[in-house]
Amino acid sequence: MVDWNSIPADSEVHVHGKNITKVMLMIDVTTADLMLARNLGCDAVITHHPIGISAINFYKVIDRHIDYLKQNGVSENMARSAVFDLKKKLEIRNHTQIYSSEVDSSKLLDMPLVNIHQPCDEYARRIISQKIHERNPNLVAEIITALEEIPEFRIADTKIQVVYGNSDSFVGKWVAVIAAGTNGGFLVAKNYFENGISTVLYFHIDYNDLAKLRESNIQGNLVILGHLAGDSIGMNALGNELENKGIRVVRKDIITV
Repeated sequence: MVDWNSIPADSEVHVHGKNITKVMLMIDVTTADLMLARNLGCDAVITHHPIGISAINFYKVIDRHIDYLKQNGVSENMARSAVFDLKKKLEIRNHTQIYSSEVDSSKLLDMPLVNIHQPCDEYARRIISQKIHERNPNLVAEIITALEEIPEFRIADTKIQVVYGNSDSFVGKWVAVIAAGTNGGFLVAKNYFENGISTVLYFHIDYNDLAKLRESNIQGNLVILGHLAGDSIGMNALGNELENKGIRVVRKDIITV
């Protein structure tokens, strides 16, 4: 669906299966979800966020922030510096995680399990970017109006929000910082703002990073779109594609449209 020819580090087939005709699709998976899928007659579970080895390797996809920054005029040295702490934080966090729980449960239940993260987010990034390009908004508020035409954003309980800057500001150059593992936090946003990007779009941001932006007084606009709504775009598209191939799909914890 995104024309990629290799599996990224944050996605993995954890437990293989065959003769699959009905799947459960969700954002996060627990052992209870695997048991629910079994009770509902599902042959496999497809979850979004990294688990098992893909959770351990998750930090590796953070380098895509470097690519985005370079594409938008930031030098490679500055880009790598902006991303270094975030990547290292995620790598060190591996040692705190009980990362094998869901995968072990799926093996015990003999329930095929796959997680697909970055490809679904890439699909969402393209849909979001296409919508903004089509509308060519002048003001930040017009970005919100355009994106609310996407059903997942329109019906989400969390609404698109300008958390830094002003909705009445001019959009200027913009970038949708999506499908790079997670948001880039303070330093990535700061580097965009200091290198000619006026408006940055994240799915979400930690409040401490937002506080740092506010303390910095750098000129720019940061728009957060909503994690569940954003993730649901790619997962719904995946579910639709599976249904087109004749596979029955049960959607859980996804904003269905």
